[in-house]
Amino acid sequence: MMKIQKSRIEQLNEIMALYSGARIFMKQHGNPDQWGEHYPEESMIRMDIEAGNSYVCIENEQIQAVFFYKMGQDFSYKKIYDGKWRNESPYGVVHRLASKTTQKGCASFCLSWALEQCGNLKIDTHRDNKVMQNLLKKNGFSYCGIICLNDGSERLAYQKSM
Repeated sequence: MMKIQKSRIEQLNEIMALYSGARIFMKQHGNPDQWGEHYPEESMIRMDIEAGNSYVCIENEQIQAVFFYKMGQDFSYKKIYDGKWRNESPYGVVHRLASKTTQKGCASFCLSWALEQCGNLKIDTHRDNKVMQNLLKKNGFSYCGIICLNDGSERLAYQKSM
């Protein structure tokens, strides 16, 4: 049975290995640029863990997925182009979702858990990340428009509410 728990600093090496595998998977599936060679960096994940915003999905005592979740506004989501958010209610955000490709259903389980925490969830992904786009559609997220990250790069924005 899958469960979600806050990541612990002693899990950092295993989490970073999961992100490394996700970068390889993304490259193999037509998305080489979203995370490049080093994103997310260990220092970022360490800060996520210390802030209590990093979560792991555990099944059979093994980490199957990792993600950032936080309730509250995301600066990148203040402006949306070529569309609009479904609502302006308080929301949670998910970033940096990565799962083992050998365990089916983990990413959906993580998204479902995050939605249950807040009732209104926003997420974004790279235009080339067709796997994530399909996952979001499969899980009932609506495409809302385009947001820009701090570095100016565009992302496709999605939202789902209970």
